[in-house]
Amino acid sequence: MTVLSIIRDCLDALLHPSARYDALTRARHRAFMAPRLLGSLVALAAFPIYLAMRGAPSALEVAAFAWLIAPILLSWFLSRTGRYEGAHILSSLALAGLVMMVAMTTGGIESFAAVWLVVVPLEAALSASRRVVAFASTLALSCAALLIALGHFDLLPAAEPNAALRGVLMAAGVASATLYAAGLAFGAESLARTSVSLLYVEEDRYRLLARNMSDVISRHSRNGAVQFISPAAEAMLGTQASRLTGHGLFDRVHVADRPAYLTALSDAARGGEARSVEFRLRRDAVRGQNISADFIWVEMRCRPFEQATAEAEVVAVMRDVTDRKVQELALELARTAAEQADASKTRFLATMSHELRTPLNAIIGFSEMIVQEDVLMIDAARRKEYAQLINDSGQHLLGVVNGILDMSKMESGNFEISPEPFAPRAALVNCCNLLALKARENGVDLVTRAPEDLPVMTGDPRAFKQIVLNLVANAVKFTERGGNVTVQASVEGPRLMLRVTDTGVGIAPDDLKRIGDPFFQAGKTYQRKHEGTGLGLSIVKGLVGLHHGEMNVQSKIGEGTTVSVALPLTFTAEAPTNIATLKPALRSGHQDQAHQVKKSA
Repeated sequence: MTVLSIIRDCLDALLHPSARYDALTRARHRAFMAPRLLGSLVALAAFPIYLAMRGAPSALEVAAFAWLIAPILLSWFLSRTGRYEGAHILSSLALAGLVMMVAMTTGGIESFAAVWLVVVPLEAALSASRRVVAFASTLALSCAALLIALGHFDLLPAAEPNAALRGVLMAAGVASATLYAAGLAFGAESLARTSVSLLYVEEDRYRLLARNMSDVISRHSRNGAVQFISPAAEAMLGTQASRLTGHGLFDRVHVADRPAYLTALSDAARGGEARSVEFRLRRDAVRGQNISADFIWVEMRCRPFEQATAEAEVVAVMRDVTDRKVQELALELARTAAEQADASKTRFLATMSHELRTPLNAIIGFSEMIVQEDVLMIDAARRKEYAQLINDSGQHLLGVVNGILDMSKMESGNFEISPEPFAPRAALVNCCNLLALKARENGVDLVTRAPEDLPVMTGDPRAFKQIVLNLVANAVKFTERGGNVTVQASVEGPRLMLRVTDTGVGIAPDDLKRIGDPFFQAGKTYQRKHEGTGLGLSIVKGLVGLHHGEMNVQSKIGEGTTVSVALPLTFTAEAPTNIATLKPALRSGHQDQAHQVKKSA
């Protein structure tokens, strides 16, 4: 441990508590107390030597040496109160009083002590206070003027007649004043060096924060012009911070969000309270990264600038909240999808009351009539007719139940297919022949266009027939009398293309997005003219997905609908056939919407 460190520890122990937590204030208090304590101790140590050389001192000499103890009292005052400017004012008074006391007894303005008046404002300069420096300068000038006036009117004792002694005293006065001024200069230099080092430390600290914070800090005028923006903006927006000053940031705000952006800044500057706003900012493409120019969501918290300025200013902190907005939109989309699914199932249950009740009523009613054939005297022809109606109702009911079961299997992932080679044209013609009678009864012209040279394909023939039957039955059901349904099959590359086109009622654009969702039926439940559970196209979509094919629906209200199905001619057995892996395909409409939300955000 060095002597300087020991002295510094002793001085730190004397500091007022208010000066111990700020490095610059601590250095100033040490610079004030150290020379005064040292000077007083030197004066006390030199007093015995002075007595040995001069003999018995005069009353004035005793008073002068006693006055040199005043700096100890000043250090005690600063240590107890922490009033730095007040201590400097008292120090100027003490030094000027000592100089006046010595100068008045040793020749006035011509005294060797008069030169010490120059030191008074120099010492006050260490206070870094204009008020203290002005007071010390005025005090030194006043003392000099007083000494001149007293000398002019011969109110001072005669100067020392010994010219040699006067010269020695003058040299000692100038030398001591120079040495003290040099000490003050070193103290000022030390304080300046401490201030600069502390400034560098603070700059490094704030530079570290500015460069490593992900949030962007900016300073705005009341009209939104940027006066300062932190370097974090370059990473957030992909452009130089200098291009965002002035109205550069405002030009990047989405047009729809600019009123909210300016309102928040204006309210913060005028109202004096913090404001928060969310808006979109255009981000440039980042070279070397797969990031294209788009808009990001930003949350800005702004508050008035604390320092008093001529014009109200605002400090803002901006944060990229794009991920949060995407999550919020995804949650909203999921909530909407859940509500739609719940509404679809509600409509499904409502229609099932008709789809199940009608055939059950027919089965129960006609079977009771057959049971009571003796009472009702039903002949054989009528009994056969009733039995046929019961059979038809049972077949219809079985078809409804099978559709529900098939859809449930697909939803749970338990539906599997059995691929084998089969002729698609024969299966297609067979299905159309089965529905030809229903088409004639509805007054619909059913046309089949399948070339003779359709190649054999590998797949599940039962699933293929179910696809064709559901598509053609739907087309016939929703086509008004006098319309037509066309079934076409062709080969395009490695796929079989199946198109079912009708001139029916068509599908609204809003409903078209959800065609293929389980239990969804276009149109309102209680305004529907046609029977059905809403599972036909859902089953078709699932079966097409099992064959790794694609389904596309195009429709216009009042003009008709075209359903296109693309199936691979050769089904790859290595690919997964479990519908659980295709659940996202069953809900592709929802996923497409989520993708669009994320892209727009």
